Amino acid sequence: MTAISSKKEGQVPSDAARQTIRVWDPVVRLFHWIIVAACTLNLFILEEGKYWHRITGYVVATAIVIRILWGFVGTKHARFSDFLPTPRRVMEQIFDMIDGSERRYLGHNPLASVMMLLLMALLAATVLTGWMTTLDAFWGEKWLEKLHGTIANGIMVLAFVHAGAAIIESWRHRENLVWSMVTGRKRA
Repeated sequence: MTAISSKKEGQVPSDAARQTIRVWDPVVRLFHWIIVAACTLNLFILEEGKYWHRITGYVVATAIVIRILWGFVGTKHARFSDFLPTPRRVMEQIFDMIDGSERRYLGHNPLASVMMLLLMALLAATVLTGWMTTLDAFWGEKWLEKLHGTIANGIMVLAFVHAGAAIIESWRHRENLVWSMVTGRKRA
């Protein structure tokens, strides 16, 4: 993880600070926005269990497989090795946030890493349980349908927490993190 010290209050950013660098490659950004679109469609628009709901689930499954592979062979900030959230790193970030000395990261910070990995695991579990409901062995099993819905609702809650954290971090570090996931660029 690449940490960058935050600028002091009231300082005017230099020309170097206004420059941007590429952080999020197209695979990472495409994965992110496919997941956003798919979750929006399947949670709020498409009818549960119907054709387009299932197709969207298969798109998510494909995106997860590609993202996992990219996590091992992709660009620097896409690799899991760049943002593995060890307990020590997570606790350091929490304590730094409490005492106001939080560092800025170019890639995922430790808490964002935990969120990303948790969301990917829940997405995979949702895909798996959704697929299982189509199998003869589990056809009509209410417990599985309930589990699928519960995991999907958990994703929705965590997605709102994730979006809220991105907005708060954008404000705290004075950079638009949502826009960086569109352009792939962050302040140097």
